[in-house]
Amino acid sequence: MSRNYQIRDIVDRVGTGDAFAAGLICGLTSLSGPQEALEFATAASCLKHSIPGDLPLLTVAEVKGLFGGSGSGRVQR
Repeated sequence: MSRNYQIRDIVDRVGTGDAFAAGLICGLTSLSGPQEALEFATAASCLKHSIPGDLPLLTVAEVKGLFGGSGSGRVQR
């Protein structure tokens, strides 16, 4: 199980599943273990809700910022 996020002000749901899958693959290949990979994937999917369009235009640092504790649920740029 991963951390639970409350998503408010959804901009676009399209691409959130793809963002999760990509985050999981990225996490499994570059992070320390399966739990951290799951947290990374969940955070990527959560952040994608705030981005219009199909592409999750996120950096690794932005995703790690959310699952690491920033908790805003929005991309910080």
